[in-house]
Amino acid sequence: MSDLAERDRAVIWHPFTQMQLAPLPTPIVRGEGSILYGADGRTYLDMISSWWVNLHGHAHPYIAERVSEQLRTLEHVIFADFTHQPAVELAERLLEILPVNQAKVFYSDNGSTAVEVALKMAFQYWHNLGKPRQNVVALENAYHGDTFGAMAVGGRSAFTAPFVPFLFDVDYLPFPSAHQESDVLAQAEKLLTDNVAALIIEPLVQGAGGMNMYSPDTLDKLIQIARRHNVLIIADEVMTGFGRTGRLFASDYLREKPDLMCLSKGLTGGTMALGVTTCTQAIYDAFLSDNKFKTLFHGHSFTANPLACAAALASMDLLLSNDTQHSIQRIAQRNADFAQRLTTYPTVENIRQRGSLLAFDLKAGEQTSYFNSIRDVAYTFLLERGILMRPLGNVLYLIPPYCTSDEQLDYVYQQIEQLLVTL
Repeated sequence: MSDLAERDRAVIWHPFTQMQLAPLPTPIVRGEGSILYGADGRTYLDMISSWWVNLHGHAHPYIAERVSEQLRTLEHVIFADFTHQPAVELAERLLEILPVNQAKVFYSDNGSTAVEVALKMAFQYWHNLGKPRQNVVALENAYHGDTFGAMAVGGRSAFTAPFVPFLFDVDYLPFPSAHQESDVLAQAEKLLTDNVAALIIEPLVQGAGGMNMYSPDTLDKLIQIARRHNVLIIADEVMTGFGRTGRLFASDYLREKPDLMCLSKGLTGGTMALGVTTCTQAIYDAFLSDNKFKTLFHGHSFTANPLACAAALASMDLLLSNDTQHSIQRIAQRNADFAQRLTTYPTVENIRQRGSLLAFDLKAGEQTSYFNSIRDVAYTFLLERGILMRPLGNVLYLIPPYCTSDEQLDYVYQQIEQLLVTL
């Protein structure tokens, strides 16, 4: 394993990485619970759930066994004209825990494709009704994925700059931060018109945009404005779903429920790639016709992969257990307590927390952005102490697996405090 990083460098291009500047990657040989084991014998507490996907810990034996059973039964089958037990059961069980207006499940491969599907459903819904609408409204600094439709409805940034000429136009509302809600709602009254096909939002928490948080009441009011013009609501719950905000879905905090929902990441407990887009019966009905041109022409080779569906079913068993639900609340309370301690540090500002997600800004002494140099300082400091956190510029955040123990959290909190006194 000693040369694995060098072999990697010779053949692999890593995501979100400037390969000329990046150090050699850290080889990981196995995982267990919240711990990743390096090839050199070092261990790392995975406090970002490996890009927010891992709910129950690495290599969970229950999920592994369920996937193994499925692998010996049916590894994959085309999902056009065919079906299978794991896909049907997963759709049934998802609809039992999603908002009651969700009626149909469409499978894809990841969060970005789940968003692509939702956008295509929204645009074609209006097309099929003979009332085409072409506008979309989104929030500034949003992130919905890296495929072209998902990029188009995300915030314009350095990440999208080379592709802007190829993206469709979107109208943006400012992020409804505290004390700005009234201004945002006033702008929404102007932007959300009868020409808008959909309003897409990350409910309550913008993830990659900086873990920005806003209130359920404000989002309810925003959706109410959209509803007056029959604008479809797309809730991108790729990050916020499956307990991250303290409830099963961030939409569970809302009185107004979305028309379409996008799910991935924690869907399989971080085991395999799988995406889901759900919609209301009214949206589904708009595609039912004797006219085949009203079909939703979208699919993936691995749509509803039985192995991924089996992993998702196993993850749901664990998620809905009393033990996991207790752990979600325990971690939320621990993070809330730590948030109070953070208020005593002059190097910290804008502390925010919802459920098991805690985020705060490091005072950077320069313009804050994803490319802030304090990011590398914090990342390296914590990694050297066996903690994997991946700051978003000057934003440091915790989103741990639900199996993380109090002792592990205590160690992480202590090391973060050590970091803060060095800044």
